[in-house]
Amino acid sequence: MADLPFQATAFLILFARVGAVVMLLPAFSDEGIPGQIRLLLGLGATLGLYSFLSDRVAAAAANEAALGGTIVAELTVGLAIGTIIRIMFNAAAMAGAFASVQVGLTSLLVPDSLMGGQVPMLSRVMTLCATLVCLALGVHHLWIAGIVKSYTAFPVGALPPAEDFARLAVSAVTHAMSLGLSMAAPLMVYGILFHVALGLAARMAPTIQVFFISQPLNILFGLALFAVTLGVALNGFARAMAEFMQSGWTS
Repeated sequence: MADLPFQATAFLILFARVGAVVMLLPAFSDEGIPGQIRLLLGLGATLGLYSFLSDRVAAAAANEAALGGTIVAELTVGLAIGTIIRIMFNAAAMAGAFASVQVGLTSLLVPDSLMGGQVPMLSRVMTLCATLVCLALGVHHLWIAGIVKSYTAFPVGALPPAEDFARLAVSAVTHAMSLGLSMAAPLMVYGILFHVALGLAARMAPTIQVFFISQPLNILFGLALFAVTLGVALNGFARAMAEFMQSGWTS
């Protein structure tokens, strides 16, 4: 019992970083999940990692005078790491948005708590499917491993290097945009070909109301192609996310 205050302080310092990351991780940070449940997830993750990381926070827990600054620094590191992962994960939402433009479903909006507003339906579908695939293939284990490795890269109590995190954020945005375009590439090629064919049809038969005929066909063919390529796109997304978690931090 005499060691309980020290252990509680060490747990609080550990929770500041781990809880901040968990609160921003895909699937765990969805606003549809009640705040109490997300808090319990953060506490559970901290409890599970405590035996591995307690020695990393021992020195900071012993320095009671700097406890406030340590908590702020740990929260900053956790929020930065969680934001980087979330930026990369948004590639799925970007791919869905690009696909919606090509199919002609940009006006069909649905609420998306992860993105914080309304998004095209295909974007929401792609986000949900990407979450399921990442959880099924164990990519979330790499998210947890990233938390553990962060204690080696960023010692407890030290503020993260702003310049390095800024470069990492730019790299994550670049990777996310590239991945989103790659996932939506088949539909973008389809959209170009379909609209070129539509223009030729309008030139050859100007009296026909091509738009009213083509729009249902565009949606039908586009959704069919989306369904056919969805599995390949999601597998590629999961591999890219895994590679980024393993090597993207040093790019």
